[in-house]
Amino acid sequence: MQLRHVLMILLLLVWEVSTAATTGSKPGLAKDREGYADTASCLGCHQQQAEQWQQSDHSWAMRDASKGNILGNFANQRFDEAGVTASFFRKGERYFVHTEGHDGKEADFRVQYTFGHYPLQQYLVAFPNGQLQALTIAWDSRPKEMGGQRWFSLYPGQRFAPGDALHWTGRSQNWNAMCADCHSTRLMKGYDDKTDTFASTWQEKTVGCQSCHGPAQAHVDWARQNKSSSPQYASAQAIGLSFDLKSLDSKELVGQCAFCHSRRQSLGVGQQPGASQLSTSLPATLRAGLYHADGQIDGEVYEFGSFSQSKMYAAGVACTDCHNPHTGKVRIEGNGLCQQCHNAAPPKSRFPGLQAKNYDNPDHHHHAAGSPGAQCVNCHMASKTYMVVDPRRDHDFRLPRPDLANKTGSPDACTACHQDQQPAWAAKAIEGWFGASKRPAHYGEAFHSVRVGDGNSVSLLGAVIANIGSPPIVRATAAQQLVELGQPGLTTLRWALNDDSALVRAYAIPGFARLPPEARMRLLAAQLDDSTLAVRDEAVKALADVPLETIPGERRVAFAGQLADYEKRLRSNADLPGGRLNLAVFLQRRGQVADAIEQYRQALHLDPHFIPARVNLVTLYSGSNQIKEAEQVLREGLALSGLPVTDHGNLAYMLALLLVEHGNPEEGLKWMATAADELPGNARVRYNQGLLLAQMKRRDEAVTALEKGLENSPDDPDLLYALIYLQTSAGHLPQAEGYVRHLQRVAPDDPRLEPINRQWGTN
Repeated sequence: MQLRHVLMILLLLVWEVSTAATTGSKPGLAKDREGYADTASCLGCHQQQAEQWQQSDHSWAMRDASKGNILGNFANQRFDEAGVTASFFRKGERYFVHTEGHDGKEADFRVQYTFGHYPLQQYLVAFPNGQLQALTIAWDSRPKEMGGQRWFSLYPGQRFAPGDALHWTGRSQNWNAMCADCHSTRLMKGYDDKTDTFASTWQEKTVGCQSCHGPAQAHVDWARQNKSSSPQYASAQAIGLSFDLKSLDSKELVGQCAFCHSRRQSLGVGQQPGASQLSTSLPATLRAGLYHADGQIDGEVYEFGSFSQSKMYAAGVACTDCHNPHTGKVRIEGNGLCQQCHNAAPPKSRFPGLQAKNYDNPDHHHHAAGSPGAQCVNCHMASKTYMVVDPRRDHDFRLPRPDLANKTGSPDACTACHQDQQPAWAAKAIEGWFGASKRPAHYGEAFHSVRVGDGNSVSLLGAVIANIGSPPIVRATAAQQLVELGQPGLTTLRWALNDDSALVRAYAIPGFARLPPEARMRLLAAQLDDSTLAVRDEAVKALADVPLETIPGERRVAFAGQLADYEKRLRSNADLPGGRLNLAVFLQRRGQVADAIEQYRQALHLDPHFIPARVNLVTLYSGSNQIKEAEQVLREGLALSGLPVTDHGNLAYMLALLLVEHGNPEEGLKWMATAADELPGNARVRYNQGLLLAQMKRRDEAVTALEKGLENSPDDPDLLYALIYLQTSAGHLPQAEGYVRHLQRVAPDDPRLEPINRQWGTN
């Protein structure tokens, strides 16, 4: 019996070892220190900075779940809201939550780490595949009088079922993929795309000295050998540092912060202190959903995207001019912070582009001294609250422009406070104070017009790119939108390929991805040798399907190496649905159809609601004549609960077209009707619905469908032409004539008008 017991233990040990090899490993300190020193090494010599850092957001970024670090109340506290329940309790020195797991069953989960500290603290739970998951019930650490000291849901009034990406066990709440590289020092995810597991490591658990200053072991070794030296007179390299923060210009310094303080796409190389921003990540542009049309923050985008639009950034102001880099707090509270530069008699300024004028008086702000309206930040740095309790300032330092509210569809700072008034009232007040505005057109006007489909998009966006005085992120946004317009935008994008801004170059490149291989190679060969990795990656992606034998021999080997390296980094970033999508698209362009299908399926496994992967998979199945598979993927998507109406409508439209094309028009018509109802602004759906009904000899219903389309798209030429045809063929000439006149007015150059004009004797 005793021998059997020993054998059982040995079998269990073997099982644990074998599963560890295939199910990831618990996050922890990296074995390869890469020149990084022990966390405590800095404290002896840099005591003042260490003390300042100790209570900073960086210090609290991630800590062990221990008594001194846990802020939440784990004294058998109960949370119950919208069907989400949890109990928080302790077992000795360990902290637990009892809640619903990934299998839908309630269980006890041990809290391993804390995440942040103010105004909220989250908690991380470890899973066997190397994942850490963030609970979506957080602790409000604000004082009680501010509404804090309570458990609250980050998604108030909502419940996500197990399997949903937003459930606390889902991929959208995964620490390794979503948060880790900015809450720890030199975090390496260690993701295995084949097993969907992690072996994540860090050099420091939280955001420590070496996150900004780089690997310090050589510096520590130098300090131990040169205790009497004066490092302030030595070069960074002489004292064992790989680079010197003080040697960076303002934009390079901002770029160091921006690796974390930006909405961006990681390039899969990890944080690299001292490296240029676009060699480690590609910042997001001012696209809809993240920013309002005029560049004000909308989604959770952090600081870089807004700050890089500002005059401060252009003038050479860096993050550390306003923030103490060790405490993270502003250097001066209140208007005094801005008066460091904006004062009638400032000290000699490093920023000659900023006006030296006393703005802290009623002649400027027109509010009572000391009131909220007299605070610079309330007019020039509007705030928005994220994660329920966390208000964050927009770092664009923009002038309040209520006169643009209707032209850009964006909020304005004035009526954010004066909520009983309209922007026109605020604009009139400002005009009364300062006179009529003589400012040039704002890029937000162009972006808003493009978003709503009003005006010549190519012309509007071309003008934004051509304005070299506009911030690079603004011009890169115009480039990205031109890419989305397809062929019409290519002429403008050609000269954007050689723009001084790497950000503009990176976002211009995808526009050429569908040109013939020879033309593509001719245009993008130079971008393969760009100084920034982000630009080189975009070029590799756009050229991925170019046959190697068509590439000049002198660069063929190098390009093959770039393809392999890019794919390797794509796989290391395939831990989120979007990352899997990028990998699948790359493999599809490489002609690896079976592999691409598998990666699209894996993306849907990570998040069934991720529509881009579902649409691409259906398209790939259809293109490779796997019709049953395409239909199944569409039906599975349409059966999902909680799918946004527009996503459901798009899938319904795709299924309708597929069914009609393959001999099932009756069911296709039903799904077409669903799509038409759910996508009222999509004129093409109503057009195809009308044509299908006409083909099925249901003319009156066809006319009704087309006329409904005109209710939302009154000037659509295709709808008008279809109605002209149906009414004319039925002999309803008076009705047809009205549509003819309308088409002549809105699309006088439409070639379909030529025979109509001859028939009707009109010009």
